[in-house]
Amino acid sequence: MEKKILEYLQPSDEVNDGGEAERLEEEFSREGRSFYEVFSLRGIRVNRVDPGFISCSFKVPLRLTDTDRNLANGATANLVDEVGGALVQIEGLPPCVCVDMSIAFLSKLGEELEVTSRLLGERGRYKGTLVVVRNQRTGEVIAEGRHSLFGRQASKL
Repeated sequence: MEKKILEYLQPSDEVNDGGEAERLEEEFSREGRSFYEVFSLRGIRVNRVDPGFISCSFKVPLRLTDTDRNLANGATANLVDEVGGALVQIEGLPPCVCVDMSIAFLSKLGEELEVTSRLLGERGRYKGTLVVVRNQRTGEVIAEGRHSLFGRQASKL
């Protein structure tokens, strides 16, 4: 499971700014990734994976900031969604569907972030995670997201 999580959260470091989004989308689709995932997650590093817990680090890149050079709200939501979803992903099954996220956030360009996801609990096919984004240097909480997911269960056969 750890290997699959590492592969899922570590998109290619390859940068291509030549306007070839369609070609890249096709290339990444063959690998099971989308251009969007690679664009938004490039640079994330998985530090630790334990049952019910993931810890990652991420430096805020310019491409994911708003006009005030804060980490864009959508980029923060994406980190909560991707890292929280990776925690509950079951190998061989489609990804769980996010049914609710609640996020509070603020981060600046170039900050080194620590992103952790912890399983809060599960009941049947419904799972809850808590994703916390901290400034790696100061420990200040930058974002906190509660992530509720619904998905298929592994077959007992």
